[in-house]
Amino acid sequence: MRRIAQLVLLGLMTVLLGACGGMSLRGTGDLGLVIERASGHVTLVNTSSRQPYARIGGLGDLSHASVVYSRDARYAFVFGRDGGLTKIDLLQGLVVKRVMQSGNSIGGSISQDGRIVVAQNYTPGGIKAFDTETLELLAEIPAEYEPGRFSKVVGLADVPGNKFAYALFEGGEIWVSDFSNPKKPVTQRYPAGLQPYDGLVTPDGRHYLAGLFGEDGIALLDLWQPEKGVRKILEKYGRGEEKLPVFKMPHLRGWSIAAGRAWLPAIGRHEVLVADAATWKETGRVAVKGQPVFVMASPDGRRIWVNFAFPDNGWVQVIDTLTGKVVQTLQPGKAVLHMEFTPRGEAVWVSARDDNRVVVYDTGTFRQLGDIPVESPSGIFFTSRAARIGF
Repeated sequence: MRRIAQLVLLGLMTVLLGACGGMSLRGTGDLGLVIERASGHVTLVNTSSRQPYARIGGLGDLSHASVVYSRDARYAFVFGRDGGLTKIDLLQGLVVKRVMQSGNSIGGSISQDGRIVVAQNYTPGGIKAFDTETLELLAEIPAEYEPGRFSKVVGLADVPGNKFAYALFEGGEIWVSDFSNPKKPVTQRYPAGLQPYDGLVTPDGRHYLAGLFGEDGIALLDLWQPEKGVRKILEKYGRGEEKLPVFKMPHLRGWSIAAGRAWLPAIGRHEVLVADAATWKETGRVAVKGQPVFVMASPDGRRIWVNFAFPDNGWVQVIDTLTGKVVQTLQPGKAVLHMEFTPRGEAVWVSARDDNRVVVYDTGTFRQLGDIPVESPSGIFFTSRAARIGF
C-alpha cells in the first residue's frame, strides 16, 4: 500500500512539473517598482536587466506613495495618499488585494517577523495594523494625545521586537507600540518637542530620531534604553536664527550613516550637515548646489548622493565620504524626486518626473547605463529593502 501511495505521489509531481514547464521562473532579489505619481500606476522593474516587465494600475492617489516588502520579497505593499493599501504580487504582476483604510495616509511599515503591515495616517490620526496575508484589520491605535484631540502620524518605522516607532506632529510626542500580541498592542509615549515632521531609525535599529519643524534640533530616543527618555541633539539643525525659506521639506529617511558619520540635509540651506554618529555632535558641513532633499549613501558607504528642491531639482551631486568634498555633478533630467541603489550598489536609479524617465548610472564611473520610460516617476523601491530595519 505504501508503494502505491509513493507511485501516486510521484505521478502527481510529474503532472505538476509538466504544467510548470511552460512558466517563466524568476527570483525576487533583483526586482522592484517605480511609483507613477500622477497616473495611479506602478511599473515593475528588473534591476539586473534594467528593464520594466509589468505595469499595474488602479492604485488611486500616489502623489505621496511609499512601499514596503514582505520578508520573502515577493509581495509589495503600496501606501497611497488617499488611504489605499494595495498588496501586489511581483512574480505574477497583479494586485492581490486592496483596502481603503483611511482618508489620508502618507506611508507605512512592516513588522520584524513580516506578519503585520502598519499604515500611518493623517486622517483620522493614528496607525492601523493589518495581517500581511489577508489584509485583515488587526488593531487600530488612535493618535489621541489629549482628550478629543488627534494628531497626524509621521515617521513610522519598524524597530526590533515587532515594535513600531512613530511621531505625532501636533502632539509633539514619539510613541512606540509593541505588537507582540497583534490584536492588543501596548504603547509607550515620550515627549519629543515642537511639531516632529518625520522620523528614522538608525541601521542597527537602536536609535529613533524625529526632526522638529517647530524648533531647531532633533529628538532622539535610545530604543535600548527608552526609560532614559528623549534627548535633543544637533540643536543647530534647522533654519537657525536666520529663518530661511524652505522650498521642500527634506525627508529624514534620506539621511545616511556612513564612515562613522551621519549625513543629513541642512534645512533651508545649500549644505549637507555632517555629524559624529556616536556623539551626535556636528563635525562639518558640505556646500552643495541647492537645498538637499535626499542625502543617500551607497551601500558601501563610500559616497553620498544628493538631490535638491526646486529650483535646483534637475541636479544630483555626489560627495566623497573620505574627503567630504563634492566629486561629481550630474543632470539626470527635470524634477529629480528620488534615488535608489541596487542591492550591492553598483548602480543607482534616479527618477526624473517631468522627463517621464528613470535614469540609471554606474556608481563607480558615473556613466549612464540606461534610460527607462516611466510616466511621472517618483519613488523607486527595490526588494532589497525587505531585509533592512526601518524600511
